[in-house]
Order: sequence, then structure tokens, then C-alpha cells
Amino acid sequence: MKEKIRDAASDLFLERGFKSITMDDIANEIGISKKTIYSEYSNKTSLVEDCVMNKFCHLSDGIDLIIAMDKNAIEELYEIKKYVMSHLNDEKSSPQFQLMKYYPKIHKSLKLMQFEKMHKCVLSNVERGLEQELFRGNIDPEFIARIYFTGMNSIKDQNIFPLPLFPVSKLMDSFLEYHLRGIVTPKGKKILNLIINSNQL
Repeated sequence: MKEKIRDAASDLFLERGFKSITMDDIANEIGISKKTIYSEYSNKTSLVEDCVMNKFCHLSDGIDLIIAMDKNAIEELYEIKKYVMSHLNDEKSSPQFQLMKYYPKIHKSLKLMQFEKMHKCVLSNVERGLEQELFRGNIDPEFIARIYFTGMNSIKDQNIFPLPLFPVSKLMDSFLEYHLRGIVTPKGKKILNLIINSNQL
């Protein structure tokens, strides 16, 4: 039952935001009483935390599987982006922004976990790209990993990138291309252009 509640709540939170979804909404979605939810979760905050951490762990495992496929560094980043987007419902309601505003403690914990995960992944990706001669030899992998994380967080700020002007999927594509064009070699640029052209077909 706990898993059923968590799965339904996670979908609703991603679709309509953490603030607007109530315990009544979740109970109605599953067809159970609110009392049943409270037998598993003491309050909404504990449910939000469980949903957020479970989603993070699920995404992390999926990213690890993509990395284990041993694709080239550029393809790997596009595969990860595609995977994450498919599991976040395009972030229509900007859940990260709502999480930061209404559940700051949970957001702080999540951001730390995201940094550790993304830093490790991007650092490894850059080092592989250097070995494959897809990325320029004069870049600093540590700087690239940290600036990528900073940029990824900045584009989620709807005050800077309002949704009507910047749909999430388009914004993610633009950011990834911006990131890669700054570090690729001519060899890497050919692969990047092939991926971008195939995505537009």
C-alpha cells in the first residue's frame, strides 16, 4: 500500500506541483480513504520526502545503467538527458522550484545528493571524452563538472527562464548543446551535429 501511495503521489506532484496536491487528491486518485494514507505517512511532508528520495534513487540507478552501456561521451549525455526527461513528465509544474519554496529542508538534502551524483557523472564523462579525443585537451574537468551543475540549476529558475518562452524539453536541449559546443574537438563536433540533426528529424 505504501508503494501504491508513493507512486500515485509522485505522479501527481510532478504533474501539478507539491503545493497544489492535497492528501485528499491523492486518496481520491487511488480510491482509498485519507486515513489509509495517514496510517503509512504521519504528514504530507514525510510523503513528499519519501516521493522525492525514491524518485532520485530510481533516476540514479537508471543513469548508472546508461553509463554502464559504455557509449561515447557525447551520446551518453544525450541518453541521460532523454532518460531523465522521460521520468520527470517534462517538469510541467517546476517541482524543484516548489520544493525549494515550500519544503526547503527536503530541497537542501536533494540538492546535495544531486550535486554529488551529477559531479561524479559529469567528471567521469569529461574524462572519458578527453580519452576519446571528443573534448578539448586544455579544459579543466573539475571546472566543467561544477559549471554544468550550476547551469543545470539556473535554467530551472522560472523567473529567468519562464515556461511559456522556454519549454523544459527545448531548454534542456539548448543547455546541453551549449555545454558541449564549448568543449568539443572537431571530431566531437561531427558526432554532436549528427545527434542534433537526427533529433530534429
